[in-house]
Amino acid sequence: MAAPDGAHLRMTDRNSLRETFLSETAYASWQSAPLAGDASNRRYERLTGSAGETVVLMDAPPEKGEDVRPFIRIAEYLRAQGLSAPEVLAKDVEHGFLLLEDLGDDLYARVIEREPTLERELYEAATDALVALHQAPMPELAPYGPRLMAEMAGLALSKYRDGIHGGHDPELQSRFENQFEDILRETVKGDPVLVQRDYHAENLLWLPDRDGVARVGLLDFQDARAGHPAYDLVSLLQDARRDVPAGIEMQMISRYITAAGADESGFRTAYTVLGVQRNLRILGVFARLSLDYGKPHYVDLIPRVWDHFIRGLDHSALAPVAGLLRDSLPAPTPENLDKLRP
Repeated sequence: MAAPDGAHLRMTDRNSLRETFLSETAYASWQSAPLAGDASNRRYERLTGSAGETVVLMDAPPEKGEDVRPFIRIAEYLRAQGLSAPEVLAKDVEHGFLLLEDLGDDLYARVIEREPTLERELYEAATDALVALHQAPMPELAPYGPRLMAEMAGLALSKYRDGIHGGHDPELQSRFENQFEDILRETVKGDPVLVQRDYHAENLLWLPDRDGVARVGLLDFQDARAGHPAYDLVSLLQDARRDVPAGIEMQMISRYITAAGADESGFRTAYTVLGVQRNLRILGVFARLSLDYGKPHYVDLIPRVWDHFIRGLDHSALAPVAGLLRDSLPAPTPENLDKLRP
C-alpha cells in the first residue's frame, strides 16, 4: 500500500488538533458544515447545536503563516467601540483555532441581490460605522505609510504587467514606486485611524435587528493598520467584486466628509490617490493569486478593478505617474487576461 503523502499527513494532524480543541469546549458534539473561505489559508466551519444554535470555527494554520492573535486583538477593540465584530468564544492561539460568534450569512452583496431597495441604507450604515470607528481612540498599530503603500502598488508592475508581458523591469518599478511615494506623502496626510483594508460588500454583514452602527457586521479585519480615513471608504465604494452605483459613491463620500468634519478638498484628493493605490495593488494581487496560487477566478474581477484605476488616474495629483502607468500597464483585454490564467 502506498504511503500517505505529506499533505494528507498534515491534514490528518490538523484534524486531530481540531478535535482536541473542540473536545475542551461545549461544542464538541455539534454538527459541522464548511463555510466559504477567503483568499487566505484560513478555513471556516459552521457548527450547529441540537437546538439550531450556531457558532463559527476558524482554522488558521500557523505553519502556513496564519496568526490568530491580531484577529482576537482587533475584534476585541472593535467590540469595545460598539461595533459588531464577532465575539471570540474559545481560542487555541498556539495551534490557530478560534470559535466565534456566528453573525449569519447576510453578506451585503447577497442582501443587495435579494433586496436592491436596501442598497442605499446598507451603504449609509457602513459609511456611518467608519465615521464612528475613526472617532474612537486609536490602538497601537503598524502604519500603512507612503513607502509601504507605494511598494504594494508596485505589484501591478511586478505581477500584473509581468504576468502579461513575461518579463520584469526592476528599473521601471523602482522609478514608479519612488515617484508614487512622493505623491502619497504629499496628499495622504493627517491623523491616522484604524484601517481594516478589506472593508467591502463581501466582508460586511447586515444585522438589521441591531441598532445604529452595530447593524454592520465586520469580518476580515485582522490585517488592520494605522492609515488614512479615506482608505476603507475606497474599499467600500470602489469594490472589486460588485458595481457600486456612481451616485452612491459620490453621496457616501459627501456623507463621510460632513459627518466626520473632514477637509473636503484634502479628503477628496486623498480618496482618489488611495483609490489608485489600492486598485493597483489589487491588480497585482489578483494576478498573483491566479498565477502563483492557481486561483484563476480572480482574473475575472480584473476589468472592474482596472476601470476604477483608470478613472482615478485623471486626477491632477497623479500627473507625475499617470503617463508611466498608462504606457507600461497593458489593458485587460481578453487576450491579456488569458495570459494571467495558469
